[in-house]
Amino acid sequence: MSNTFLEIPDAYKIKTPLNQKNYLVSGKLKEWEGDTAEVYSTISSTEDYKPTLLGKIPQLTEKEALESLDSALAAYDKGQGLWPTMRVIDRIACMEEFVEQIKSKREDVVKLLMWEIGKNLPDSEKEFDRTIDYIYDTIEAYKQIDRDSAKFEKNDGVYAHIRRGPLGVVLCLGPYNYPLNETFTLLIPALIMGNTVIFKPAKLGVLLISPLLEAFQNSFPEGVVNVIYGRGRVLATPIMQSGKIDVLALIGNSKSANAIQNNHPKKNRLRLVLGLEAKNPAIILPDADLDLAVNECIAGTLSFNGQRCTALKVLYVHESVVDEFNRRYSKKVDALKFGNPWDSGVKLTPLPEVDKPSYIQELIDDALEKGAQILNEKGGQTNENFIFPAVLYPVSKNMRVFQEEQFGPVVPIVPFKEIEEPLDDMAASNYGQQVSLFGKNINTLSPLIDSLVNLVCRVNLNSSCQRGPDVYPFTGRKDSAFSTLSVHDALRSFSIRTFVASKDNEYNNAILNKLLENKTSNFISTDYIL
Repeated sequence: MSNTFLEIPDAYKIKTPLNQKNYLVSGKLKEWEGDTAEVYSTISSTEDYKPTLLGKIPQLTEKEALESLDSALAAYDKGQGLWPTMRVIDRIACMEEFVEQIKSKREDVVKLLMWEIGKNLPDSEKEFDRTIDYIYDTIEAYKQIDRDSAKFEKNDGVYAHIRRGPLGVVLCLGPYNYPLNETFTLLIPALIMGNTVIFKPAKLGVLLISPLLEAFQNSFPEGVVNVIYGRGRVLATPIMQSGKIDVLALIGNSKSANAIQNNHPKKNRLRLVLGLEAKNPAIILPDADLDLAVNECIAGTLSFNGQRCTALKVLYVHESVVDEFNRRYSKKVDALKFGNPWDSGVKLTPLPEVDKPSYIQELIDDALEKGAQILNEKGGQTNENFIFPAVLYPVSKNMRVFQEEQFGPVVPIVPFKEIEEPLDDMAASNYGQQVSLFGKNINTLSPLIDSLVNLVCRVNLNSSCQRGPDVYPFTGRKDSAFSTLSVHDALRSFSIRTFVASKDNEYNNAILNKLLENKTSNFISTDYIL
């Protein structure tokens, strides 16, 4: 691929690297004068390949990490802080102010999404727009929760006013593949429910948070949102070791999640909201519509180069149709356009991780040594920042590409004769997020669906695996997730049911009536939010 600076549209050129000097703590954008780390893109701006310097970020130390913890603790103030005790309508107003302010940063964030992680222009724009929609949907869902709670219940002579309350201080760690959207699916519900947050951006997709720092500072009370930069091990370890984190919210992999939570001295107190890895399979039955299956599997395996937890990472194809499926699928893979993120019609883009092409090559070499072949002509072709997707067949269980979550452009295809083969593999797998099932005979599909829903949390009928729509539950079994994320469920994951109980007698009822009439309590309220 030719890749010169002159071919980059002017609107997308990196003319001046972004020197991110500030971090947000205690409501202040503090300037950092210590060590910094350079942020590079694997996309080149020169005729001779050379990574592009995008900017610098602070490399904070344990001191600043604990400073951010103190800030979040002070803002929560043992549940007595301004934010956790604030009226629901006032917290919503802060969130509405925040979303209005970040709308103007769309162009900056989209540009950095393309450069930092190589996401193509339409998908980068979609990620920003989807995040805005998610915030508005969360606000509406929270309003409905509050409406449903704006009442008293009575059982066995006891009145109860039941609401959802915050959990405390949240450590939030987002992923690099959706550094805005999936990070905000943690941050937004955690904040709006009254928790205070320490947020460390992912190692890639870190600069795109910079344009949003002032909006965080302007929209929320002091110490409610704290944004820190640096190495996860340096910052997260002392924060967790303090024992003062109430919730670990992380989208990443299970090894990281286990290592981080193991630093907490009282894990029984630690709530977890985790979106982790997966090895989502597709199962193509003999009666599947092959054109439909091929198109959906192209999207499922290679959207954003397969760098999605919801990507299809292994394809099981019935032996009666596998040759025809392989022919059509391989042809479609080779037809995918590779280019820079802003190029028109591009489907495959540079990989953001410098070592990813060599890792994918290792998986390919291992599979070839153990009997697989590359079915597509372009498979495995490599340049400085990319390796073209290789379609591998036949793949067996002893191959690394079968065992590992590849998180990149390589597609293993496994033939099967009896349906028990993929079912047994799924049952034995460490993962259980989703599956794609392709077929049409209801007598075959019915028992399969009844089994699959007990192995994974979403069965996609004749369609690729995905997260959205965001109103639907997003979770997984085994090593794939802990807690449920969706607009509705995330608000519950970051809160707990709490209530005021009062015996039904004249003395107590008079007090309750005064509380309601005078509106002196932010918790006890039957006001209906429109």
